[in-house]
Amino acid sequence: MGQLINEPLIATTLIFALIAFGEWLSIKTRARVPMLLTAMVGYLILVWTGIFPDDLLERSQFAALGGILIAVAIVHMGTLIPMAILKVQYKAVIIGLAGVLVSGIIVISIVTFFFDYETAIAGVGPLSGGVVALIITSEKLAEIGLTALVVIPALVVAFQGLLGMPLALNFMRRYAKVIQQQIDEGTFVPVKKDEDLKEVTSKDPVKNSLTIRLFTVFVGGAIAVALDQFTGIHYSLWALAIGIFGLRIGFYKHESLRHANSFTMTMIAIIFVVIGTMADVTPGQVLDNLPAILTILIIGTFGIALGGYVASKLVKWHPYKGMPVALTALFGFPGDYIVCEEVSRSAARNEEEEKMIFDELLSPMLIGGFTTVTIASVVIAGILIQTL
Repeated sequence: MGQLINEPLIATTLIFALIAFGEWLSIKTRARVPMLLTAMVGYLILVWTGIFPDDLLERSQFAALGGILIAVAIVHMGTLIPMAILKVQYKAVIIGLAGVLVSGIIVISIVTFFFDYETAIAGVGPLSGGVVALIITSEKLAEIGLTALVVIPALVVAFQGLLGMPLALNFMRRYAKVIQQQIDEGTFVPVKKDEDLKEVTSKDPVKNSLTIRLFTVFVGGAIAVALDQFTGIHYSLWALAIGIFGLRIGFYKHESLRHANSFTMTMIAIIFVVIGTMADVTPGQVLDNLPAILTILIIGTFGIALGGYVASKLVKWHPYKGMPVALTALFGFPGDYIVCEEVSRSAARNEEEEKMIFDELLSPMLIGGFTTVTIASVVIAGILIQTL
C-alpha cells in the first residue's frame, strides 16, 4: 500500500475522495455542513491517525498546480463582477473593514489581559484573513526571537474557517429565506446587470477556441504576478483588477474559466492548497496552544460578527447579508465562492431562483473577502507586528 501511495495519481485520488465526500455531505445536509470544512477536518484526522502519510499532499503534486492557478482563478473571479455591480459594493468594503477593526481591538484588549501582548499580536493579523498575514507575522516573530509563538498564527489560519464558514453559511441561509419572501411578495430587486454581461456571438474560430480563451486568463494571472514583483502590491489585487477591467473592455468573457471549460478543475486544485494549510499541524501543537488559540478564535469571531452587524445597520443592509461579508475574513477565497454556491443550490426552489440568490450573495461576499483577506489582513499584520 505504501508503494501505491507514492504514485501521484493515487495520492491525488485519495485527497480528492475527501473533497467528493464533502460535496456529497454538503448536498445531503442542504449545505449545513460545508464541503471545504469536511475536507480540511477529514484530512487532519486521517493524517493524525496515521491513515494518511504526512507528505501525502507532496506525493500528490496536485497542490503545486493549485498554487500556480490561484492568480488565474482570481482573474476569473474578477470577470464575475461587472463594473456596475462593483460601483455599488462600497458597503461591502465598509462592512468588511468594520469587522476586522472591531475584532482586532477586542482581541488585543482581552488576549493581552489574559495572556500577553505578543500572543495577541501573533493572532490578530492572521485572524483577519489569510496566508500572507501568516507569513508576515511568522517571519517577524522568528526574527525577534519569539519562535515559540510562531505556531499561533499557523494554528489560527488553520482553524479559523472551522468557526467562520458554518457561521457565515447559517446567516446566509437565513438571508436566502428573506430573499424568497421578497420574491413571493414581488419586492425583490435582482442584482443589476449591464453591458459587461452581454455575450457577443462570434463565428471566428480563434475567438471561440477554448485553448486560446484559457491562455488569455493565464496571461492575466502571469501579468498580476509580475506586477507583484515590480510594485510590491500583492498579485491578488492586480489579478482582480485585470479580470474586472478585462471584462469591461471585452477582452474576457463573463465567467471566463467556465467559458474555457476549466473552472471545476481549477477550483479543485486550489482546494488542495487550502487543505495543505493543515498539513503541518500536530496534536501536540494544538494542545500546548489551545487556550490562546481558542480565546483568539472565539473572541475574534465574535468581534468580526459584531463589527459586521453594526456596520450593516449603519449602511442599511440586512444583518444576515452583512455579517457573512465580515466573516469572509475567516476563510476568504475560495471559501466565499463555495458557500454562496452551496446556499443558493440548497435554498432555491427552482433554477431561476437559485441564480437570483447566488447573484445577490456573490458580489458582496467576494468584495468583502478581498477587502479583509487581501488588503486589511496584510495592513494590520504589517503595522501591528512592528510594535513588538
